Amino acid sequence: MKQMNQLDLKGKRVLIRTDLNVPIREGQVTSDARIKAAMPTIVQAFESGAAVMVMSHLGRPEEGSFDPDHSLAPVAARLEELIGQPTPLVQDWIDGVEVAPGEIRVLENVRFLAGEKANDKGLAERMASLCDVFVMDAFATAHRAHASTEGVIRHAAQACAGPLLAGEITALDKALASPERPLVAIVGGSKVSGKLQVLEALIDKADQLIVGGGIANTFLAAAGYRIGTSLHEADLVDTAKDLLKRAEAKGSTIPLPTDVLTAERFHQDAHATLRDISRIHSDEMILDIGPETAGRLAGVVRQAKTVIWNGPLGVFEFEAFHSGTQAIAHAVAACEGFTLAGGGDTIAAIEQYRVADRIDYISTAGGAFLEYVEGKKLPALAALEA
Repeated sequence: MKQMNQLDLKGKRVLIRTDLNVPIREGQVTSDARIKAAMPTIVQAFESGAAVMVMSHLGRPEEGSFDPDHSLAPVAARLEELIGQPTPLVQDWIDGVEVAPGEIRVLENVRFLAGEKANDKGLAERMASLCDVFVMDAFATAHRAHASTEGVIRHAAQACAGPLLAGEITALDKALASPERPLVAIVGGSKVSGKLQVLEALIDKADQLIVGGGIANTFLAAAGYRIGTSLHEADLVDTAKDLLKRAEAKGSTIPLPTDVLTAERFHQDAHATLRDISRIHSDEMILDIGPETAGRLAGVVRQAKTVIWNGPLGVFEFEAFHSGTQAIAHAVAACEGFTLAGGGDTIAAIEQYRVADRIDYISTAGGAFLEYVEGKKLPALAALEA
């Protein structure tokens, strides 16, 4: 892929597809991690003397109509604060944008345009006509063949990868293609079904695969434990059994919890009870790993040479059930090997436990991160390589 760093952008009209899909509450950005991740690319283009246009999606509005609740106005305001340069929002931009070299414009939510998700050719061509250089810098959307991510690449006069996207790929390849061993993968979340393919891919790559959350519950059921009313997928218990056997056959392991924290209801004020894994009551649900398990798994992570982390170990949003995820977060931060973390919940945990500066690479992507780990070819990357 051609990269932005290789191009002379002075005097050029540069359209950058970033990922500014951040949480907003009452008109205010509540987490600016993705904005900060996108900033270096925007600033680099600006300082190169380009006329910079920044586009992104935000949320899932109905296509073809304006929705103030999904406007990028709060994002543009926060970006302006962080950069220290005017970054006005342009509402109606698809037919042309007034921007001079040394200026930045934020374009309103691409999902307000009919045909964005369908990768409409005409829409992609209109986007491409706005610029001399198109920069794809939103790895988090690279798995979607949309007009603003894949279609515009095929019609732009010149298209390239931005520094953030290139950095994501470099970090992922370092962890997946030729990792230093042992490689420890941590996969948490609610459902095996949502991450089945990534689990299958990591079984073949990782020396140890740590599972957490509802995924771990399904594996516990597969191992024959009674898990009460815990969230799990009964129809995938046999699949989990097969994964346990595959790990054993290749000499790797999927270490399961030996103690857990349970509650009788799923609520932030629920009382936490510490249980041995063999003593779960029928009316209890597992909401976190226990201290013995947390210590054991943290030790595995700290000794790794490569760590890939996606997903929490428990319901870390609840104060009584955050300890397992906290222990893993600090273990990843303490690991002297190469550490890579990605996904929305993972980033939230990293921010909560303030360990971002001690993790080698934090991916802003969720679905794209997982699909890349699975070995799938992402549409936007395929277009850049064409």
